[in-house]
Amino acid sequence: MRELSSLDELVELVRAEPPLYVRYSEGYDADSERNSIDTESGLELPGLSVNPLEAERWWTRPLEDWLARQLCQYRHLREENPDRYPWVLTGRTVARGPDSEPLLADVEPVARISDELLDEAQARYERNFDAGRGPEG
Repeated sequence: MRELSSLDELVELVRAEPPLYVRYSEGYDADSERNSIDTESGLELPGLSVNPLEAERWWTRPLEDWLARQLCQYRHLREENPDRYPWVLTGRTVARGPDSEPLLADVEPVARISDELLDEAQARYERNFDAGRGPEG
C-alpha cells in the first residue's frame, strides 16, 4: 500500500479521488473480514467506522486544516495500541454509526498515513485550532 508522508500529498489525493476516508485500525487485512463494533452497546455495525477526508461544504478554511483535524480526532487510538495506524480508504456508505460517522462496506485500501504526516497534522492542528473547547450553539 502506498504511504503518504505529507499533508500536501494527502491534499492531492483527496482532491483527485473523492470520496476518501481515514480509519485507525490494524489495517485492511485485519478489517477485511469484519465490521466495526459499537463498544458501548456491543453491537456489530453494518460496516467499518471511518472519518471523511472530503471537507464539508460549509468548511471555508484550507483543506489542510480539515485534514489535520480529521487525522487528529482519533490519534489516541494509535497511542493506545501501536499496532493501529491511520489508513486511507474508499467504499460504499451503508449507514451511520452511533457518533453519526459513516459506516463503509465494499472497502478498498488506498494509502497508509506515515508517522511523519501524523506529526505534521498534529502540529498544524495545535497551531490552528482551539482544541478541547466545547461546542457553542
